Amino acid sequence: MAPSSASSNLVVFCSLILSAVAAVVKYDFNISWVTAQPDGSSRPTIGINGAWPIPQITANVGDRVIINAVNGLGNQTTSLHFHGLYMNGTPHMDGPVSVTQCTIPPGGSFVYDFNIDQPGTYWYHSHDSGQYPDGLRGALIVKDPDSPYKDQYDEELVLTLSDWYHDQMPPLISRFMSYANPTGAEPVPNSALMNETQNLDIKVEPGKTYMFRIINIGAFAAQYLWFEGHTMKIVEVDGIYTEAAKADMIYLTAAQRYSVLITTKDDASSNFAIVGSMDQDLFDVIPPNLNPNVTGWLVYSDSAPRPTPAFVEAFEPFDDFTLVPYDKLPLFADPDYSIKLDVKMDNLGDGANYAWFNNVTYVRPKVNTLYTALTSGKLATNPAVYGEHTNPFVLEKDQIVEIVLNNMDPGKHPFHLHGHAFQTVSRSEEEAGIYAYNETFPEYPMRRDTVMVRPNGNMVLRFKADNPGIWLFHCHIEWHVASGLVATLVERPLDLQNTLSLAGSPYASPNSSALAIPNSHIEACTKQDISIAGNAAGNQ
Repeated sequence: MAPSSASSNLVVFCSLILSAVAAVVKYDFNISWVTAQPDGSSRPTIGINGAWPIPQITANVGDRVIINAVNGLGNQTTSLHFHGLYMNGTPHMDGPVSVTQCTIPPGGSFVYDFNIDQPGTYWYHSHDSGQYPDGLRGALIVKDPDSPYKDQYDEELVLTLSDWYHDQMPPLISRFMSYANPTGAEPVPNSALMNETQNLDIKVEPGKTYMFRIINIGAFAAQYLWFEGHTMKIVEVDGIYTEAAKADMIYLTAAQRYSVLITTKDDASSNFAIVGSMDQDLFDVIPPNLNPNVTGWLVYSDSAPRPTPAFVEAFEPFDDFTLVPYDKLPLFADPDYSIKLDVKMDNLGDGANYAWFNNVTYVRPKVNTLYTALTSGKLATNPAVYGEHTNPFVLEKDQIVEIVLNNMDPGKHPFHLHGHAFQTVSRSEEEAGIYAYNETFPEYPMRRDTVMVRPNGNMVLRFKADNPGIWLFHCHIEWHVASGLVATLVERPLDLQNTLSLAGSPYASPNSSALAIPNSHIEACTKQDISIAGNAAGNQ
C-alpha cells in the first residue's frame, strides 16, 4: 500500500522566505492472515491489507510517521517495532510488548506516531511472542537529501534476505522450548528468501551505479551475500554512514543492514548471479534436503541466460569491525557505568532449555516496564521495581555506558540494542573466553545497532545515555528471545515522568506539557485487564 502524505514536498511562504516543511506520512495497516508460498510450499502468513510481502515504509529525514494499525488476525495478539529507530522523544512508540506497550488484542487498534530524525536503512516487525517470522516483517527506508553519497549513485534498490519456515511460530516455539528438546536445538529454516521470494530478477542498466539497501529480516540465519562479477562499496551500516570500503562478500546477521554501491558493467550481454547463503554453523543439525542458498540475478538482458552461481571454496566476508564511521565520532571516554553480561544457555528445573544473562532468564512483567517507570515516583530509579527477571539496569543522564558481553556459549549471537547505536570498541576471536580488559580500542569505532559476538568470545560496546526510554538489549535470534536472552535498560526514568504522561489517569505527569500516551495504547491494556500502574508484579 502506498503511503498517504500530507504533502510530499509541502512548501510555505513566511516573510517572503521559502522554506520546506516536513511531511506527515500516514499508513493504515490491517494486519491479517493471507496465504503465501514464496518457496512453493503454501502456508498461512501474516500480511497487511490482504497482501504479502508487507508494504515498505518510506519517509524522509524530518518526517512525521503515523501508522494506524488494526489487528485483524482473530487468533493472535500483535505489535509493531521499528528496528533501528531511536524514537527520540517518543519511547512509548518503540513497540516491544510488555516493555513499552501492551499487545494489540484481536480486533483492537493502535496508533504509532513518531518523528524520524535519522537517515538510513531500517525495518519493522512484530515484537510479540516470536511472531514476525510468520510474515510480519518489512523494510523501512529513511531517505536523506543531504547524504554524503547522494551524488555517487543513480538509483536506490532494496534487497531483503530472510529465512522461511513451513510451520507457524507458535508450534515451533512450543517444540523448541519443550523438555523434549533439552539441547536447545533451534528449528532449522526450510529455505532462504530474497525479497521474500526465490529466483529474483533485478533489472539493471549498463554503466550505472545503484545503491542497494540490504536488510536481513530473518528469524535465525545469518547470510553471506555476494554479487558475482561486481564489487560492493559499503557506505552505511544500520543507519550509520561509513567511510567507503570495498567488499566482495558481506555477512549479515539477523537484523543487520548494509547500504552498498554497485556500478554495473558497460557490456549488457550477460547476467550475473546474486547469492545469499545461510550460515550453517548456526544449525545444530543440517537437514539432508536443505538448500542453504537463495539466488537472484542482476539482469542486464532478458534474453541472456541466468547463470548458475560458481562454487565458492570458502566464505571470506568483509570484517565490519574495520569500518570507520563517516562522522568520525571518537571513542567514548572511560565509562561511567559498566554492565557485565555473561551469556549462558542450559536447562532449568522443567527440563526445557533457556538462555540467560548473569544466570537470569527474562520473564515478561505484569506491567509494561515503561508504565512502571511512569507510576513508581522516586522508586523508579530502583531496579527492583522492574522485577529481577527483566534483567533491569538503570542509567543516568549522559552516562557513558559500557556493556562487556562474555559469550559462554559455543554459538554465534547477534545482539541488538533498542534506542541507540553503540560503538563496538572490542570484539574477540572465537574461543577467546571472557574479556580480559587488555585490549587497544580503535580511535573511531564502528557504530551500529546489531553486532555478532563470536562463539565463546567476547565484545565491548559503548554508548551515551542521551535518550530517555526503556530499551531492550537482546539476541536477535528469535529462538533466543523466546528462551530469555534479554536485558532491560531503564534510561533516565525520572526524566520520563516529566516528559510522558498517562493522561486522564491518577498517574498523569505533574508536568502539564508532558506528551500524553495515546488512548489506543491505554485501551490495549484495559481491554485485556492489564494494569497500567505499579511494579513488575502489578503491585502499587
